[in-house]
Amino acid sequence: MYSKKIVIRYTPEIVEQPIIYQLVKQYDLVFNILKARIFPRREGVIVLELSGLKENFDRGIHFLKEMGLKVEPLSKSVSQNVDKCVHCGACTAFCPTGALSFEKQTQKVLFDPEKCNGCELCVSACPVHAMEINLL
Repeated sequence: MYSKKIVIRYTPEIVEQPIIYQLVKQYDLVFNILKARIFPRREGVIVLELSGLKENFDRGIHFLKEMGLKVEPLSKSVSQNVDKCVHCGACTAFCPTGALSFEKQTQKVLFDPEKCNGCELCVSACPVHAMEINLL
């Protein structure tokens, strides 16, 4: 079983189509809606955890992109606001993937978005709110 958290950005033309239903019906994927902001005739965004066979997952993502939707891993939507960051390192203790690390030479917190799984633990752990989820 393959599972990944993704962000899907809808265009006003597609927002009223049953896209998630198609992922379930045609590609046998299971979904869990983590966050959503979708309005009729407007752009929208939905954060899903999709699970299923890797082949079905890849085919489902291809389907979404063919429909004109922008699809990206949730980890791409987590960012470090370096202007807010005071490099205290509090977030590094909560990061389960090692995406956040403390570099001793520079005394800076480094963020590697490729390692991030989008769990958002760093967002709640950061006392100055330098770790952000960018959904829109």
